[in-house]
Amino acid sequence: MSGETTSSAVTAPHWLNTGLGMKLLLVIAGVVGGLAAGQLTIEKIRLLSDPNYVPSCSLNPILSCGSVMSSPQASAFGFANSLIGIASFAAVLTIGMGLFAGAAYRRWFWIGLQLGTIFGICFVHWLVVASLYDIQKLCLYCMVVWIAMIPTFVGVTLFNLRTGVIPLPEGARKFFVGLSRFAWAIVLIWYAIIFAMVIIQFPNVLSF
Repeated sequence: MSGETTSSAVTAPHWLNTGLGMKLLLVIAGVVGGLAAGQLTIEKIRLLSDPNYVPSCSLNPILSCGSVMSSPQASAFGFANSLIGIASFAAVLTIGMGLFAGAAYRRWFWIGLQLGTIFGICFVHWLVVASLYDIQKLCLYCMVVWIAMIPTFVGVTLFNLRTGVIPLPEGARKFFVGLSRFAWAIVLIWYAIIFAMVIIQFPNVLSF
């Protein structure tokens, strides 16, 4: 019996040995994104209750959460997008806490999380484009959700690529093992691109 246990431990897939970085990423992103989505929901309820209510994140003509929350894009599926955020980031937080508690998720579970983050990152960037070029307003709480979603996607994707959850030739897998050391740089560059888009579209956003 002990021999079988040792052999099983030696041959355990890489994704069963989740590092501290992934655990912290999921917990922090889950908390930050969840709080932002929760506050958005509260502000949306207050705005529905009182059309004259000015949301706490409406700071100037550009940083105007009320305008964003009242737009059709804010209810893409017929209900407030923030409800999706609450559910999604609650799931991310739960997964992260599970890892801290010693959970070892199977490959299909990580694939499910990957699909979820792909949906999340695509949805977020659809909202980025809508905010910048259609609504032409920005929502601070929405931007916090963007900030939380990007590292979640990068972290989960690199984890799945380097651990073999997403099958790759060994050489490619080792490449992503090395690239994972620069995950922080990928996230910062991604942030910088979106910040540049904001400044180009709203050059006076920081002047109000």
